[in-house]
Amino acid sequence: MYTITLIPGDGIGPDIATAARRVVEATGVSVQWDLQEAGMAAIEKYKDPLPPQTLESIARNKIALKGPLTTPVGTGFRSVNVALRKEFDLYINLRPAKSMEGVKSVFKDIDVVVFRENTEEFYSGIEHYIDARKSAAETIGVVTRTGSERIVRAAFEYARKHKRNKVTIVHKANIMKFTGGLFLEVARKVAQEYPEIQCNDKIIDNMAMQLVVNPAQFDVIVTTNLFGDILSDLCSGLVGGLGLAPGANIGYDAAIFEAVHGSAPDIAGKNLANPSAIILAAGMMLDHLGEVKAATKIRNAVTAVVRDGKHVTRDLNPASTVGTLEMADAIVRSLEHA
Repeated sequence: MYTITLIPGDGIGPDIATAARRVVEATGVSVQWDLQEAGMAAIEKYKDPLPPQTLESIARNKIALKGPLTTPVGTGFRSVNVALRKEFDLYINLRPAKSMEGVKSVFKDIDVVVFRENTEEFYSGIEHYIDARKSAAETIGVVTRTGSERIVRAAFEYARKHKRNKVTIVHKANIMKFTGGLFLEVARKVAQEYPEIQCNDKIIDNMAMQLVVNPAQFDVIVTTNLFGDILSDLCSGLVGGLGLAPGANIGYDAAIFEAVHGSAPDIAGKNLANPSAIILAAGMMLDHLGEVKAATKIRNAVTAVVRDGKHVTRDLNPASTVGTLEMADAIVRSLEHA
């Protein structure tokens, strides 16, 4: 039996987390859920967006499934997601973007995986006002050889394991000579150890344009923290949006799997949210645990339900009256044939 920390999150989080539990349990994998709180719900209850007991649970179980968390914008608490990544050194942010039949999108047959460095650069938390009047502020981005090497190596190892043919390194070394230059230098050196995998590099602005012009030319993408944050959402948009976008944050000793979309407080508790992202994230989690057969069944079941279009939420079919849990139930039924 696996003991997994479950953080339902804020807004629609509890609804979609319930849906994910149903689907995971229906695979037959034996799971015990360790329910914990974070985000606004934890602030209201504990005056802390990331209570010690939540951190202790993740440290103990080493695996977590997480719904969306709300962080106040601009002032107040720092991002709980960033804090979790730093606390457990979750240096890999893994975001697949794969076309799904039945989803309205400009492109078809997209299958891209983004590897984003998850702990360094402009998300390191080194920022401050530079005058007493708070009229100016600066953020310092730190890029290290160690951090660059391990994320690039993770991307190439993934490509090798999953028989993917190409890795694209994304940077801004033409302007950011030191940080971008260091990342590119290290990435090119690592690439030499994988001669069977094609490798190229692109400057971030050109990369953004190329993704919306001809995304099929890309396979695995690896980049720094800020660029990866932006490009992973861009890639999700290419295949239908964040409602179908799972994500993983992986380190040496722990891993957290999540729905990467927001908490959508306007529809919280109304059984309207699309649960696909967190269900697909649960599939990634089972893959990570070595339960490959169950993970594949989840992906196949979600694909079948979305393709059919009869038991999906209204973001996928505007005429639908199907809710979050009803879509989850359809996915559970589809598991029998997946």
